[in-house]
Order: sequence, then structure tokens, then C-alpha cells
Amino acid sequence: MTALTDKTAAEGDAALQADLLVIGFGKGGKTLASALGRKGQRVVLVEQSDQMYGGTCINIGCVPTKALVHRSGERPGADDPAVWFEKNARDVQDLTAFLNQKNYAMLDGIDTVTVVTGKARFLGPETVEVRAGDDRLLVSAGAIVVNTGAVPVVPPIPGLRESAHLATSTDLLRGTELPRHLAVIGGGPLGLEFAQMYRRFGSEVTVLESSPRLAGREDDDIAGTLAAILTGDGIRVVTGASVTEVEDTEGGAIVRYEIEGTKGEVLVDRVLAATGRRPATNGLGLDAAGVELTERGAIAVDEHLRASNPRVFAIGDVNGGPQFTYISLDDHRIVADQLVGSGRRSTADRRAVPTTTFITPPLSTVGLTEKAAREAGHNVKVAAKPVAQIAAMPRARIVGETRGLFKVVVDADTDLVLGAALLGTDSQEMINTIALAIRHDVTATELRDAIYTHPSATEALNEVLGLL
Repeated sequence: MTALTDKTAAEGDAALQADLLVIGFGKGGKTLASALGRKGQRVVLVEQSDQMYGGTCINIGCVPTKALVHRSGERPGADDPAVWFEKNARDVQDLTAFLNQKNYAMLDGIDTVTVVTGKARFLGPETVEVRAGDDRLLVSAGAIVVNTGAVPVVPPIPGLRESAHLATSTDLLRGTELPRHLAVIGGGPLGLEFAQMYRRFGSEVTVLESSPRLAGREDDDIAGTLAAILTGDGIRVVTGASVTEVEDTEGGAIVRYEIEGTKGEVLVDRVLAATGRRPATNGLGLDAAGVELTERGAIAVDEHLRASNPRVFAIGDVNGGPQFTYISLDDHRIVADQLVGSGRRSTADRRAVPTTTFITPPLSTVGLTEKAAREAGHNVKVAAKPVAQIAAMPRARIVGETRGLFKVVVDADTDLVLGAALLGTDSQEMINTIALAIRHDVTATELRDAIYTHPSATEALNEVLGLL
């Protein structure tokens, strides 16, 4: 059912009774709806926009950004950058449209699942109103899962919100015009991915980061290597910068900033606000359901992702946890276990969750940094080597990307891996092996002596861990 009007045109205010109501078509919500629907439960999934079937990742997140990151390095030298960008932007938009409809069909094809497009709002502890235009549908359910995700934050910088040149990541992904000069406010993962992507497509790019350096949570050697890669690509990185004003002019937008009292400015034609995302709870009527929020505006949940109203669960970005698609997927496992399982699974079970920033080459991390391990009192051994010097990893030279640094932190007393930071080719795959090793207490020696396929990036562990 693609629209609320399909459900209500002949009935006026209609009502549905379900076993499970899911608000939001994100990764965790759609997977939970599918799993319980296939078990015969009556499921209603509400999504406010037909542009968001499948959730953030498919439509305005990981899939289009990573597709553009990949394509940004493929431009033939003779092609006009603006024309090349427009072609690839449209191709990626076609990809997301295809996946959007595929996700809709995945749920619509289950007899016991009803997809309703409209805006959901709680009327009480177990009843939700869904509106689309003049149509109204009431849904009551034994369990309600909020999976509304998060929305970009526009920082309160004078002139920024009013600027005609302001863009969020969503705006950029839905556009087809290559900026001449892009300013990125915020040097976190999203900001850096967009900065490098647009630079490789042909834009001038300036990154304005308020912290003293990029990758502030990482060790100095990793952060330094990361900065060198980005500046080597021609990105201007300004750290310690407090953006004070954005002023629109005939020639674009002037972004003004200060660094320890010294003023600077840059003239650009697009300003990307990349300072984070906040939980999307506005307009849900959570007070009516007795659902409490945290100080940061997320739905407060326990270790089983249950809200203050015991009928309500919150999964994905809206519950204030790590904002990753794979965390939302794991959230669905926890809630499914509460609804149809043993009820024992919880967020406390999570250990060694990896992350990747999909720049080129990617930066992937898991566990403790060297600094954090030492501060925690571990007797630390460190194995680190620049990717260009790893002879046992010809994969980097095969694909023509030898920049980066691989670093693994090990407990010298137990030989257990405490953490890793892998900045280099295929690190997004390698990090999963190390995360699994940490979870299951596989020693550094076992990782060092394991047999890996050749030529692959993972075989770098044979050589890097051999340094211990």
C-alpha cells in the first residue's frame, strides 16, 4: 500500500490493529517488520516519505555516498569535471531509486505486512495516528518500534541557516551540480568523505574543523597520516577554526572564521554543514505515549532498547546510540529477541564494534587506541607499518593505492589484541577480521600465523604483527 489514501479513501478515518507497529523504514525497522511478518504476525510499517523506503543508508546515506566516493576517482582526464559529476550523480540517484523500490517490494510482498506512507504521531500509550493530507488512520499495536533515524544538524552560526548556499549531505546527494568551491564545516567522518569525494570530482574544497587536528580520537601517527593524505589530494584543511559568520554575496558565500583570535575567510559557492546528526523525534507526540527523552533529545532506552513506556522500543539513530546502519541491524535482533525470543540479548553483549570512514584509502578502527590502552593501564605492544612498506601486501600496489598506515595494539601480558587502526586499501574488510579476533580472544600470534588468501590486504597481518 503506497499511500495512506489507498487505505482510507472509502472508509473515512480507518483503524488497524497490529501485533507490531514500526515507525520508520530504516535498516532495523524494515528487518524487524520482515522477520515478524514472515512469522505470521500482523505488522504495520509507517514511513512519512516515499523517498525514504529502505531508510537513510540506501537513500541519503551510505549507499549513494560510497557509490560517489568510488566513482570520484574514475574520471577520464579529458572529460569535463562538471559533466562527469552530473552523469555520475544521476546514475547514483537511479541506483538509490531502484533500491528504494526494491525495499518497498520486499515488505509489500509479505501478506501480513502493511506499508503505510504518512506522518505518524502518538495519541496514547498504544495508539498512533497516521496522516497523509486529509486522510487519517489510527493504528494500535501490542508493540511499537520507533525507527525514525536522525536528521542533519545545522549549527547556530550567524547567517548560515539563511544562506542560499547552505547544503546538508542530503541536499548534495540529491543535486547534480558540481560546486566550484565547497566549504565543509566539520571534519568528522561525513565531512571528510564529502570533502575528498568532491575534491576528486574536481571541486576546490576547504575543511573547517574546530578541533586542533583531524581524527581527534585517534593516535597522533594515524591522524597525521590521514591529514597528509587529504592535503596531498589538494584539500585545504583548517583546524582549530571557529566559524563565526556566513554572508551571502553576489559571488557566493563568504565563510568567516577565527583561529586563536586570528581572522580568516573563504569565498565559496556551497557550504556543507557536517557537524553531526540529531535524533528525529520532532512531531512524534512522544509525551502522549509516556516516552521520555535524554538530554540530547534521543529516546531513552534500557539495555533491551525498551523505552519508558514498556510497549515502545527505539532502534537505530533515534535511541542515541552509535549512528551506524549495522548497529540498527543489531538493534532489531535485540528487539526481536524481546518479542519472540528468549529476551536475553541486550546492548551489553556488544563488544569490539568496528567503524570505517570511507575516504580513499579508508580509515577503519576497532577497540582501543595506543593512547587509550596505556591510560587504561595495559602493558602495551604496538605493531605499526606504512602500507607502502608492507612487502607481503602486493594488493595495495595492484590497485595503485599505497598510502596509509596499519597499526595494531596488543596487550603484552596476554597477547590479546586491544585495538587497531587501519588506514589503507581494503581496511573496511580487514577490520572485521580483527574485530572478530577481539571478541573471541584470538591472540595476535594466531592472527600473525594465520593463512590468508593472496593477493589480499588481510595478509598484511602476517608481516605487521611479525613486528611485535
